[in-house]
Amino acid sequence: MLSDTLADELERYRIGPRIKALRSEKKMGLVQLGEHTGLSPAMLSKIERGQLFPTLPTLVRIALVFGVDLDHFFTKEGPRIAVTRKGDRLRLPIPPGAEEHPSYSFESLDYPIADRRMDAYLAEFAGPGKPSQPHRHGSAEFIYVLKGRLNVNVDGEDVSLEEGDAMYFDSSAPHSYWRGGDENCSAVIVTTP
Repeated sequence: MLSDTLADELERYRIGPRIKALRSEKKMGLVQLGEHTGLSPAMLSKIERGQLFPTLPTLVRIALVFGVDLDHFFTKEGPRIAVTRKGDRLRLPIPPGAEEHPSYSFESLDYPIADRRMDAYLAEFAGPGKPSQPHRHGSAEFIYVLKGRLNVNVDGEDVSLEEGDAMYFDSSAPHSYWRGGDENCSAVIVTTP
């Protein structure tokens, strides 16, 4: 069973209507398409009506019949929009495997979009304020503190951010974070690849 977020995202591709349009262009019935793909007309009808999402092997069979690439089915129509529901986000501890005492944990806020120009995370700094391991990535990072105090070290320089403060820096320089003060801290972190 697909989550609502995944089902909504798959519906945006409009795979079923695209298959129906290809079939109509070729003046091919569901029975004929079934004979060429080895799929039942009932299954093909459910796919075309959006009641069933095809697997990749099924979609490859259909693409081969019409002489199109898989890309034909995965180019979204309209503006690129992704909604990430709170209940569908995956919480990851940093460092990986440190479920008991992580330096912080983060949740991806934009995972449904492929080829993103940025990555957005909700980071939570709970427990003792020990610095994360210095790391570097991409070209830029932006931090906005939602709650508490966050300490950030960028290439040896310490900065303390309070609730409502924001910071931009070159993330190709080594940097690390840790909670400042006794209360938990949360922040939105946006990075560019």
